[in-house]
Amino acid sequence: MSPAAGTLDRDDLTPEEQVALERLLFRLADDEFVHGERLTEWQIFAPTLESDLSLANIAQDEFGHARLWYDLLQELGYTEAECVWERPPEDWRHSVLVERPFDEGNWADVVVRSYLYDVAERIRLEALVDTSYAPLADRVGKALDEESYHREHAQNWLERLTADSDAHDRVQAALDDLFAPALTLFVPGEYEETIIEAGFRTATADEMRTEWLDTVSTFLTSLDLTVPDAPSPGVDVSDADALAELDAHGRDGSHTDAWADLYEEFTATYRELDPGAPARLRSEGVTQ
Repeated sequence: MSPAAGTLDRDDLTPEEQVALERLLFRLADDEFVHGERLTEWQIFAPTLESDLSLANIAQDEFGHARLWYDLLQELGYTEAECVWERPPEDWRHSVLVERPFDEGNWADVVVRSYLYDVAERIRLEALVDTSYAPLADRVGKALDEESYHREHAQNWLERLTADSDAHDRVQAALDDLFAPALTLFVPGEYEETIIEAGFRTATADEMRTEWLDTVSTFLTSLDLTVPDAPSPGVDVSDADALAELDAHGRDGSHTDAWADLYEEFTATYRELDPGAPARLRSEGVTQ
């Protein structure tokens, strides 16, 4: 039986539970940080000024959410440099969905990727609301509130794009391309059983994937889009045919070549600075 919601603190954790919690937090934080990095590439290139501002705000939110989880890791003994700037690229555990370069000039790619990711983010944050780990429970509500705006932005654009026949075809092509990488969001990763048994998360990876499939399929088919085949409930998503085309899924440290380039980009400034005074995700005194 899992511990009750919000009853555990760091001192209550067994060594195995602490490692499992760290793996969970790194997956959460890495997804958000890398997704935010990719979104910044579209700033000033979005099709409208309003969307430009919206995308900038969404990227800022994602960096803020990453900071929430990296801060918890620092409370567990890590430094910020160990969490981000000096961590080897092969140690990152984000889904390959978020590291993929955008299809240049294709706004449908941004919209579809954002929608698939934001629905997944809502589901996994809801699975943390009743987490047994009190410091994590204290931070979930803020991230959930902000994610609702992200989903609304993506949904509005999907409705707008699919109303035009040419844009509809681009959306369908993006969905076909991104669906398998999106499934990697639900590859369980290390210590999944301990994460559930300790009550850190109240839904399994398979349960979250099933809810995600139901949600995205209902909405996307209402827009006359065809949702690609997905593995059945109970099938290990990491071994499913839907992922056979992928060389990596991220949760085990396997990544695409694009990740190496992105990692070099966002750590370049840190490497040029004095490591004794590392850059921070947010300036001192700025709250999230």
